[in-house]
Amino acid sequence: MSVLAAISGNIATVGYGLAAIGPAIGVGIVVGKTIEGVARQPELAGRLQVLMWIGIAFTEALAFIAIATPFIFTN
Repeated sequence: MSVLAAISGNIATVGYGLAAIGPAIGVGIVVGKTIEGVARQPELAGRLQVLMWIGIAFTEALAFIAIATPFIFTN
C-alpha cells in the first residue's frame, strides 16, 4: 500500500466525520423547532410531527450522500 493511498483513505474518513456534523445539526434544528411549534400551538402537534419526520428524512439524505461519495470518487 502506498503512502498516498493511506493518506487519501484517512482523509476520506475525516471527511465523512465532518460531513456527518451537518445532518446532525440539521436534525437538531428540525426537532427543536417542532417542539417550539407544539409549545406555541398544541392543537397542531399531529401535523407538525408529520412535517418533522419529513424534514428529518430530507436532512438524513445528506448523510447517505456523504457515505456514498467516497465510493463514487475512489478509483
